[in-house]
Amino acid sequence: MGILNVTTDSFSDGGQFYDLKANPERAVEHGLKMVEDGVDILDVGGESTRPGSEPVALNEELRRVIPVIERLATRTTVPISVDTTKAEVARQAIAAGAVIVNDISGLTFDPAMIEVCAGCDIGVIVMHIQGTPRTMQIEPQYVDVVADISSFLAQRLEILERAGIARERIVIDPGVGFGKTAEHNLEILTHVGHFRRLGRPVLIGHSRKRFLKKILDRPLDERDAGTLGVSIALAMQGVDILRVHDVAATRDGLLAWRTVAGEVQG
Repeated sequence: MGILNVTTDSFSDGGQFYDLKANPERAVEHGLKMVEDGVDILDVGGESTRPGSEPVALNEELRRVIPVIERLATRTTVPISVDTTKAEVARQAIAAGAVIVNDISGLTFDPAMIEVCAGCDIGVIVMHIQGTPRTMQIEPQYVDVVADISSFLAQRLEILERAGIARERIVIDPGVGFGKTAEHNLEILTHVGHFRRLGRPVLIGHSRKRFLKKILDRPLDERDAGTLGVSIALAMQGVDILRVHDVAATRDGLLAWRTVAGEVQG
């Protein structure tokens, strides 16, 4: 999954693909470049969810993402995901060509989101978050981070299934960096098998995130190599979807790992 942020303040690429004049072409071209690089899913988001971020108004989020999704949907067959917690953004994004809703709140922030997703034959990504983007990194605490998140995701699967969203349509995401310390994140990343026991595909969004600074002592713009290392470690654990910024490097790294691993095992 390739990250396409149409925002001013995302932690890694805020403003890079956002046009103040509402011209979506810069974002569209970046999305098409990721298609050339071999992306499997394009994830378009118009609201930053970095730690401490403030919500974006509905009309502004729509202005950012809908034109991008409309244009991408006519120029590529790669599935498009909309990264939003707002039901109306999801509804209009689906009408524009999105086939997946990626909700960091696990469909909890907007009461209407479940109805929108239940009423369409689309994929749904259910993520765990503790708090909100504005508050989530203020002393997050768990009894057992892996067990607590697994319990939340299991409950959401049951609730959404009862609401008309079949389990077969759902991907789960333990929410690396969303209300977790670096230690919590490492526990999640080394126990992917625990989440896979829930019987649904697992997505991990680890790209360039702050926990890598603790591991590598590298600034944000020097975390791509660390991101790739984590991607390979996650692939070894059977993660189904890797949400990343650098699609080409990730595909190359995974291909090289699989080739060498296959030769060694053979």
